[in-house]
Amino acid sequence: MDAHPAIDSPAAVTALAALAQASRLAVFRHLVELGPDGAHPGDIAAALAIPPNTLSFHLKALSHAGLVDAEPSGRHIRYRANFARMQALVGFLTDHCCGGDPARCAPAACAPAPPRTRARRRA
Repeated sequence: MDAHPAIDSPAAVTALAALAQASRLAVFRHLVELGPDGAHPGDIAAALAIPPNTLSFHLKALSHAGLVDAEPSGRHIRYRANFARMQALVGFLTDHCCGGDPARCAPAACAPAPPRTRARRRA
């Protein structure tokens, strides 16, 4: 039995394809950062310096993938990250990690990322 019935392989491919574009990934990450409050398109466009017509295209792709929810409110629409869908996608990707023995991969998966260093310029 699938541990994440809300997402299957075709849905995962659709979601990953939607995120495989720099602007859409930035929009999604911005909405995740904003949490359940979400944002109106004008605020997203301003925050990320994305033209409104381009943003509309990206929001439609993210919405189609189920990663973003749109809530109409009068003449405005508020967009929010769909956290349940995001968690289902991560769960789908990590199902059966390390052959089903999470103890084998947990330390590496939970280790902090190494600090980024700036490359020194040579004169």
